[in-house]
Amino acid sequence: MLKQLMLLQTASALALALALPANAQETTTEDAPAAQAPAADTAATPEASGAEAGTTEAPAETPAAPSEPATRDTVVATVNGTDIKLGQVLIAVRQLPPQYQQLPPDILFGGVVDQLIQQELLAQSVTTPSPSTEIALENQRRSLLANQVIGEIATAAVTDEALQQAYDAQYANVEPTTEWDASHILVASQEEAQAAIDRINGGESFEDVAKELSTDTGSGSQGGELGWFSAGMMVPEFEQAVAGLEKGQLSAPVQSQFGWHIIRLNDTRPKAAPTLEEVRSELEGQIQQEAVQARLTELEGAGQVTRPEPGQFDPAVLNDPSLLED
Repeated sequence: MLKQLMLLQTASALALALALPANAQETTTEDAPAAQAPAADTAATPEASGAEAGTTEAPAETPAAPSEPATRDTVVATVNGTDIKLGQVLIAVRQLPPQYQQLPPDILFGGVVDQLIQQELLAQSVTTPSPSTEIALENQRRSLLANQVIGEIATAAVTDEALQQAYDAQYANVEPTTEWDASHILVASQEEAQAAIDRINGGESFEDVAKELSTDTGSGSQGGELGWFSAGMMVPEFEQAVAGLEKGQLSAPVQSQFGWHIIRLNDTRPKAAPTLEEVRSELEGQIQQEAVQARLTELEGAGQVTRPEPGQFDPAVLNDPSLLED
């Protein structure tokens, strides 16, 4: 089934590529050729230059205006009596790979219409759809309708009131937390960690020792600087040690899954709750997910749904392609 769907997608893309003019296909490559200069022999003759001949160029023909306003039901082509409508062209364009969607509309329109004509010709040649094709059509119809409902629910769910309620529920009573700015030196053993501490206490700079010794090369090259972080961003042992330091204080050797750390607390600052705008996208997704799930629960409660009993089917059945054969 998957192989057949891939072949269908490949055939559709090939049909479009064949339908588009050669110059349009070239524009889909990453390195489009630069505009060509006119040929030397035509540019040099007065007849080819209106300015030199004292003449003006004839204006380009203006395309005829459409006889009537276009709608999604406007017929753009027919195949053996079957209409291909503008709405179908619009949907087909939106399903194209990005490199085709970037083409100018005057090039893309004809190519997509030709693609749909070719698909319709091929579809009409099928006398008996295979079982896998029939099943794929059923799945596609179900998926499209379900996605329509999800879109409607998601759009209706996100209101200013719902956003404010979700924000208040998560952040209204959140107390400010602490953020830390710290540096560290990571070594393999406790003895190496203590030796590094002794060097720093003896007058060497933390930054120089970090650059020389730290196996965390990312921060080590920056003198051990880790930047600002908050609770949950570091392993528990590291976070616990940082939380117990005063500004400028150096820790004793601290072991974690990564090795042994020497930590210096550079600074702290309070971290307030984020504003609604800062978490708007996150809240919108949460609201939409909850609304869809609530609707699914409602529909299933009001409907009649059966599911497979445990052990009723061997999961290995998924690897049996013969079930889709005639």
